[in-house]
Amino acid sequence: MSIRQITIIGTGLIGGSLGLAFKKFGFTGRIVGCDRAAVIERAVQKGAIDEGFTTPLDGARGSQIVILATPVGAIIDLIRELGTILPASTLLTDVGSTKAEVIAAAQTVFGNHASHRFLAGHPMAGKESAGVESANADLFAGAAWFVTPLPGEEIHQGLSAEYLSWIEKIGARLAVLSAIEHDQLCAWISHLPQMISSALAATLVEEFGEDAPLLDAGGRALREMTRIAASPYSMWRDIAITNKKNIRDAMLKLEQHLAHIRENLDTRELEREFEEAHRLRKAPPPRKQLKK
Repeated sequence: MSIRQITIIGTGLIGGSLGLAFKKFGFTGRIVGCDRAAVIERAVQKGAIDEGFTTPLDGARGSQIVILATPVGAIIDLIRELGTILPASTLLTDVGSTKAEVIAAAQTVFGNHASHRFLAGHPMAGKESAGVESANADLFAGAAWFVTPLPGEEIHQGLSAEYLSWIEKIGARLAVLSAIEHDQLCAWISHLPQMISSALAATLVEEFGEDAPLLDAGGRALREMTRIAASPYSMWRDIAITNKKNIRDAMLKLEQHLAHIRENLDTRELEREFEEAHRLRKAPPPRKQLKK
C-alpha cells in the first residue's frame, strides 16, 4: 500500500464522510483532517479522522494524498497555497462541484506538471444538512463520482489509480468526462434543481410567512421539492460564481417552459408539456465509465 496517509482539508459533510468511509471499507493508514479547531474536535470524536490541524500545510505534511473538501472558492485558493509547497510525490485532489476553474488554477500553479500533481473529482453525493455531524460512511454508496482528467493525465497509474480504487471501494461509481462537459451537465442535474428549490422555498415564505405549516399541508411533493433549499449558501455561492454561464443558460430554458405553461394553462399545449415531461427516463443514462 503506497497510500499510508490521507489528509482531508475540510472535514464537514463530504470530508467527514470520506474519512468514515475509508475507515469502514478497510483503509488502515492514517487519516488527517484540517479545519477549524472546533470542527477538528468533532471530527476526531466522530471517528472521521485520527488527528487534526488548523493549518493546511501542517495537515498535509507526510500525506501521499491531499483531498480538498471545501467550497470551490477555497479549493482554488488552496491549490495556489499548497501547490508550490507540497512535494512532487503528493497527489492533490478535490471534490469540488465545478471543475473548469479548479483545473485552470491547477494548470497555472503546476504548469507542465499539472497532470502528474493534480486529479480533479466530484462526488454526486450530499445532504441538505452540512457539517461533520451529518457525515456518514455510506454517503457515497451508489453515487456517481466524476473524474475530469487534465490533458495527458494517466489516471490508471500510480497514486491516481490507487486513490480511485479506494473511491470504488467506498461504493462510488466512477465516470470520466471533460471539465467543460462536467460543468454543463452539473448545471442541469445539480445546480438548476438547487436554484429551483431555493426559489420555490423563498417564494412560499414571501407569500405565506415563515411560520405557515406548508410542508405538512403540501405533503410529500412539496417536502421533496424544497428539501435541498436548506443547503448552505456558502457552498452554493461559489458554485454559482464558477459556473455562472451554464446555470444561467439552464435557467433561461426552464423559464421559457414555465412561461409557455403559464400562458397555456387552459389549452392543449399544457397536455403536450406533460407528455414531453413523461419522456424523461427513470433509469439513469449510460455513463462514460473509467476503463481498467
